Amino acid sequence: MTAFGAILGLLIAIVLIIRKANPAYSLILGAVVGGVAGGLPLTETVKLMIDGVKDISPAIVRIITAGILAGVLIKTGAASKIAETIIEKLGEKRALIALAISTLILTSIGVFIDVAVITVAPIALAVGKRAGLSKMSILLAMVGGGKSGNIISPNPNTISAAENFGAPLSSVMWANIIPAFVGLVVTVIVANFLIEKGEKIVEAAEELKEENEPSLIGSIIGPIVTIVLLSLRPIAGINIDPLIALPVGGLAGIIVMGKFKKLRECMEYGLSKMSGVAILLIGTGTVSGIIKNSSLKDVILDLLKSASVSEQLIAPISGALMSAATASTTAGATIASATFSGAILMAGISAISGAAMTNAGATVLDHLPHGSFFHATGGATNVSLGERLRLIPYETIVGFSLATVSTLVSIFLNK
Repeated sequence: MTAFGAILGLLIAIVLIIRKANPAYSLILGAVVGGVAGGLPLTETVKLMIDGVKDISPAIVRIITAGILAGVLIKTGAASKIAETIIEKLGEKRALIALAISTLILTSIGVFIDVAVITVAPIALAVGKRAGLSKMSILLAMVGGGKSGNIISPNPNTISAAENFGAPLSSVMWANIIPAFVGLVVTVIVANFLIEKGEKIVEAAEELKEENEPSLIGSIIGPIVTIVLLSLRPIAGINIDPLIALPVGGLAGIIVMGKFKKLRECMEYGLSKMSGVAILLIGTGTVSGIIKNSSLKDVILDLLKSASVSEQLIAPISGALMSAATASTTAGATIASATFSGAILMAGISAISGAAMTNAGATVLDHLPHGSFFHATGGATNVSLGERLRLIPYETIVGFSLATVSTLVSIFLNK
């Protein structure tokens, strides 16, 4: 089918998402229109859409089971405990560093980036008020830290990228360790630049301590168990699938914290979060099925070649383009990896490097206003729409640094 059809389908989906239509339905409708406009009969269009969903169904199953760990971290108070401890230990003078590290750690252990920001936001506002920080600076610190942690996490975006490239999840996570550290440094530098920019924090909710708050050791047991299990493959050649490692980590954490009675509540919360992502990925799969079978990827590859862009840049650029189209790290990483993984692998780039670069590229423009992340994070810190829009270039700087360093590391490793 023609590239025109795929582009038209994507544009329709983007316009509908901007107009607040359901993202999954918007993507499905865009896929239908794209296939038909691209010259395919309706029956063939539907077949390609279903094939696209089939291709990412293993990732969807793993993402749903990851909800157990995410639910345990949030509903037991473990995520809040980790964030509070970091901020308390580093102190108000290093508040921006503490906020960035807090969201980095939370996202890297399996908490969604928007949930991580919402979790840390009340503490951030209270600390920021006492330290005389602007709302833009604390929000950038949390968002940048979250982006940095997201590329080394067992979150849906990393799972999808690893799955589509056929790479071990743990290896894809480890491949972006250096970029994540650089992203953290860039975040702190840019956040400090914004301290005097925009509105200062004048009101903050009183910090309340939860009853029966878990200990720090108990809070980190779940993530540690998960990381150890996932690390067995590269270290000892023992393959523990994320489908097993993520829920086992969650169960281990809730047992050590002594909150097993809350397991049902944690599972329901985790499922509610992951089911939304799973449904989004179904819509994403339909679009990727159309794009993969269109000439759009060939057009993009030809444009890159005519611009003398190295084939090694296909991964981060495709991740950035698709994250801009969907305003979502998960959808961007999924569509880009599903569509361009073949071309990237044929260019001689390893599956691990390709997945890592695509995942990092998907953080460059995932914060655009037609996505839920833009609004959820702005609302969590009571930032006005104007200031939230002004923050976009600074968020892009952080995402660009992640993609750039990930690419440089991958080029070095592929030599």
